[in-house]
Amino acid sequence: MEIKRVNKLYTEGLSEQEILLRQEQGLTNAAPENITKTTWQILRENIFTVFNAFNLVIGICLALVGAWTNMVFLVVILTNILIGIFQELHAKRLVESLRLISALKAYVIRDGRESEVTVEDLVLDDITVLRMGKQVCADSVVVYGEIEVNESLLTGESDTIVKRPGDTLLSGSFVVSGTCYAKVEHVGADNFISKLAMGAKKHKKITSELLTSMRKVTKFTGFFIIPVGILLFLEAYFIRSNSITLSVVLTSAALLGMLPKGLVLIISISLATGVIKLSKKNILVQEMHCIETLAHVDMLCLDKTGTITEGKMRVVDVIPLDKNVMPVSFEEAASYFTGAMDDNNATFMALKEHFPSAKTSYKILAKTPFSSHRKWSGITFENLGTIVLGAPEIIMGNDFLPPKEIEKAQKSGQRILYFGFTTEVLKDDVLPSVKSVAAVSFCDPIRSNAKETLSFFKNEGVNIKIISGDNPLTVSSIAEQAGLEGYNSYIDMTNINTEEEVKEAAAKYKIFGRVTPNQKSQLVKALQAQGHTVAMTGDGVNDVLALREADCSIAIGAGSDAARQISQLVLLDSDFSALPNIVMEGRRVVNNIRRVAGIFFIKTIYSVLLSILSILTLSAFPFIPIQITLIDAVIEAFPAFFLSFEPSSKKPEGAFLDTVIKKALPYSLLILISYLAVTWLSPAIGISEAVGKTAVYYLTGFISLLALIKSCKPFNKLRVFLCTASVIGFYAAAYLFSGMLNLEKLTLNGIILFFGIAACCVPLQIILIRMINKLFPVKKAA
Repeated sequence: MEIKRVNKLYTEGLSEQEILLRQEQGLTNAAPENITKTTWQILRENIFTVFNAFNLVIGICLALVGAWTNMVFLVVILTNILIGIFQELHAKRLVESLRLISALKAYVIRDGRESEVTVEDLVLDDITVLRMGKQVCADSVVVYGEIEVNESLLTGESDTIVKRPGDTLLSGSFVVSGTCYAKVEHVGADNFISKLAMGAKKHKKITSELLTSMRKVTKFTGFFIIPVGILLFLEAYFIRSNSITLSVVLTSAALLGMLPKGLVLIISISLATGVIKLSKKNILVQEMHCIETLAHVDMLCLDKTGTITEGKMRVVDVIPLDKNVMPVSFEEAASYFTGAMDDNNATFMALKEHFPSAKTSYKILAKTPFSSHRKWSGITFENLGTIVLGAPEIIMGNDFLPPKEIEKAQKSGQRILYFGFTTEVLKDDVLPSVKSVAAVSFCDPIRSNAKETLSFFKNEGVNIKIISGDNPLTVSSIAEQAGLEGYNSYIDMTNINTEEEVKEAAAKYKIFGRVTPNQKSQLVKALQAQGHTVAMTGDGVNDVLALREADCSIAIGAGSDAARQISQLVLLDSDFSALPNIVMEGRRVVNNIRRVAGIFFIKTIYSVLLSILSILTLSAFPFIPIQITLIDAVIEAFPAFFLSFEPSSKKPEGAFLDTVIKKALPYSLLILISYLAVTWLSPAIGISEAVGKTAVYYLTGFISLLALIKSCKPFNKLRVFLCTASVIGFYAAAYLFSGMLNLEKLTLNGIILFFGIAACCVPLQIILIRMINKLFPVKKAA
C-alpha cells in the first residue's frame, strides 16, 4: 500500500455512506455472545433439570394410577420453577442495564474526525485508534504507528509483542504501550476470538463449591434413585402383593423424599438476589458464582493507584539535578517529550498538564512508549539526543542513592520519576546509559474512606496486600496514611527473579513495590498456594494477568478496557469503599444457604435410610407423596425462603457439603430411631399400624422442626415468627387435612407414644450432634 494511501486511510476513515452500506450488509461487530444468560438459557436451566425430570416421571406414574391428590407436589415444583425464572430474569435485566453503562467503547476515524462508538457499532474496514489500556475488539491490521500488545488472554503467554504497520492484531489482546491506527479486518463471529469460542473470561474456570456440591448430589441421586425405586416397587407389588396404585404411591414417596429440590431453588434465588443487590449499588456482576467466592475471601490484593488513592495524579514539584546536560532547557525538552509521546496513563497526563505539549522541528528517530514491564519511556530526536522518563532505580540503577530531598518526598507518599538524557539513539527497547536531568514528584490523594475500608477488612479477618509498580517506600507511606497495619513491611521486587523468591516474598511482606505484571500474577498464585482465597482489585493493563489468576477479580470502572473485561465484578463508580459491601453480600448468600441447606438434606438422608430399611425388612415405606409435600412446603421451603434474605457477615467455615450433611445427619438418624421405636412399641401397647404411621409422621415433622429451630438460633423477631408459623402451620394442616394426607386420629396410647418419643428426641439430638461432630471434624472449604 502506498504511503499516501495509508495516510489518507487513517486520517479520513470511512464515510457515513460507507458505514451505512456495511451496516445494511450486516458487517457489524455484533457480539456473538453475551456475558449474561439468554432468556432461553434461563428457561432451559430452570425447567430442564435432572431434579425436574425425576419429579415429572414420578408425577406421570402417579397420574397413570389415578393418585391425583398425591400429585400436589407438582404445584410446588411449578411454583419453584416460576420463582427461579423470575429472579434470574430480573437479575439479567439489571446486569444488562449496568453493562450498557460499562460498555466498551472504541475510538474510530470517520469522515476525517475521531469519534467514540460502542464496540458493537464497529464495521468492517473501520479505522480504530488504539492506545495503552485499550482492548482490541476486532481483528485488525496496523496501518500507522507502533504499539506493544499482550495476547495472554488468547495464548496464555504474558510476553508483550511489538506490532508495526502491516502486522495483525487479534481481538481479545490488549495494548500495553503506544498508539496506533488499525483497520478492522474481521467483525462479529468472524473474529479470531469468536472462532475459538473463547472470551477473556472463558480462560478462567468457574470455581463454585455450591455448584460442585449440587452436581455431586445430582450424580448420587441419578445412580441411587432408579435402582432403589425399582426394588421398592417390585417388593411392594410382587412380595407384599400391594395394589398397583399403592405400590406406585409408596415408591413415589420414597423417591420424592430423596430429592432436595427446594435447595436448588434457594441457591438460584440467593445468587440472583445477590446480583440484584449489588447491581443497585452500581456494582456490575459479570459472573454470578463469584458472589459465592467472595464469602470465602481471606486475602485481598489491592493496587495502590485508583484503589487506595483517587487516581488523580498531579505534579507537585520539579527538582533540577543537572541543568547543563542537554543543549536545550529542561522545560523545552519536557514539552517536546509530552508533545511527541503517545502515552495516556494518569502519570503522563499529569506531566502533560504541567509541561504543555510543544511542537518541535527535531525529527523523531526512535520512540519507546511506557510499559509496566520496562518502567520507562523515551524518545530520540535528531540533532538533539534522547530524552528518557522512568523510575529512579531504572534510570540511575539499583545502587543509586537518591538525594535527601527526593527521599523525603517518597516517604511522604509522593511518586518520583526521573528525566534522563543521552546522545545515544534508542535501539531495540534497550535503555542506554543516561545522565539525570531532573526529578518530578507527583501526588495522588488518598481516598477519604480508605482508612474506614481497611479497618473493616482487618476486623473481618481479611488480610490486605498492596501490589504496586511504584517505589515501595512511596507505597509504604501511602499505606501508613491509609491506616494499614504492617505498612513498614515492604519489598522492592526489582531484584526478585525466580518463582521461589516470589513465594518467599508473598509469605513475608505486606507491600510490594516495583512489581511487573508477571510478578503480580505470580504473587496471586503464591498466596493461593498458601491456602488463601484471593480477591484482586485493579484498573490497568498491568493488573490483567493477576486479575485472571485471582479467585475473585474486581475491576475499577474508570480503569482500562482489558481490566474490566477480564474481571468478574466491576465497580462502576470506581469507589473503593464498595468492597466491604461486596464481601458482605457474598457472606450473606453463602451463610444463608448453609443455614437452610441442612434442613433440606434431612429429608434426603432419612428417605434414603428408610428406603434401604424397607428393602431389607420387606416393609412398606412409611409416607406417601402428599405427606412429603407438606413437610417440603411448611418446614423447608417457607422458612428457608425468608431466611435466605437475612444479613449475615460471619466468614463461612468448613466445606459446604460436609457441613450441611453433618447438620442434617443427627436429625435424620433421630427420625430413623423414632420410626424403629414406634414400630417396636406399637404392638406392645395396642396401637394399630395406621395410627403408628401417623405417629411416625408427626414425629418426623417434630424432629424436622427441631432442626429448623436449631438453625434459627440466635433468635430475632423474624426467626421466632418463622419457627412459630412453621410449628402451627404443620400441625394445623396435618389436622385439618388429615383425610387428604391419609392420617389417622391418634388414640390416647398414640398420643402418649408420640409425646414420650418426642421428649426423648430433645436430649438425644444433643448427644447425636456431639457424636457426629467428634467423628467428623470440620474440613476446610475448597
